[in-house]
Amino acid sequence: MKGFSIIIVTWNGLHHLKTFLPSVCATDYPDFEIILADNASDDGTVEWVSEHFPEVIISTFDDNYGYCGGNNRAVATASKEILLFLNNDVKVDSKWLHGLNECFKSDEAIGAVQPKLLSYKEPEYFEYAGAAGGFIDKYGYPFCKGRIFETVEKDEGQYDEISEIFWASGAALAIKKDLFEELGGFDEDFEFHMEEIDLCWRVKRSGQKVMYTPESTVYHLGGGSLAMGSPRKVYYNFRNNLFMIWKNYSTSELILGFPIRLFLDVVAAYKSLLGGKPKEFVAIAKAHFHFFLNWIKVQRKRKANTSPKVKSLLGKMPISIIWNYFLKGKKKFDQLL
Repeated sequence: MKGFSIIIVTWNGLHHLKTFLPSVCATDYPDFEIILADNASDDGTVEWVSEHFPEVIISTFDDNYGYCGGNNRAVATASKEILLFLNNDVKVDSKWLHGLNECFKSDEAIGAVQPKLLSYKEPEYFEYAGAAGGFIDKYGYPFCKGRIFETVEKDEGQYDEISEIFWASGAALAIKKDLFEELGGFDEDFEFHMEEIDLCWRVKRSGQKVMYTPESTVYHLGGGSLAMGSPRKVYYNFRNNLFMIWKNYSTSELILGFPIRLFLDVVAAYKSLLGGKPKEFVAIAKAHFHFFLNWIKVQRKRKANTSPKVKSLLGKMPISIIWNYFLKGKKKFDQLL
């Protein structure tokens, strides 16, 4: 049986912890610990958790290091075989760790696992952030089984098979501790968003699999750190996607696909402007400016993409999700197959 170190990063998120932490602490599993990684909160988080849940291990930091930095720093406190990065706005079923444990036990080549992510507000629907596991198209656009762009599917058992995916959502991401450390953890240049896709890309390149299991279910509120559709979120999504593509694509893919991706981003920017969203236009422009400003730094990280261990990048689909979704009207994952 695998042991789990559940790491929850928070910054002034006491309102979320009061709602969601009790379910995590009520987990019914023989071998786990909970680590609260507090990014210098000043809302009484540490005091409240210490009083109400003294079993929680608290790692306090001197600054707000974001999702990536907070998780990376908290790993030093973890003592279990599996790290489980959990957002502070996630409710869990009491038996949720059992399904994750069974998935890891089924194959030594499994490096990371995501549970089924359902919406906390509408539990009959998948949750935007990860749904039933993540995929990526040939131009680097991420999407999920159960969620493509703004279309979120109702959970009707259509994705109730354990399957290999391309990326696991950072809202609830379980990964072998030794593998996480070997890969250098989350890339802190990402700050927020898509850092988990970058990490999973490196997991797959190392020769390990990323899996989805419906035998474990969690309920994610979402929007806890950055509100959906906010210009800041748009900025991180576009900038970090470019970071991720340049770090992980092969040279031939960059030559053939990167100019097309830049063109599609320009189209998205002007679509926002013409749609009466000038702040989104500015956010996309700013994202591109900062990508090229940091290009040399990102280029240095490409050395990792030549690992001889890689066997398959299953989940990286040779399609354009933009073409299929907006022009062909394919709104659901099973329509892409």
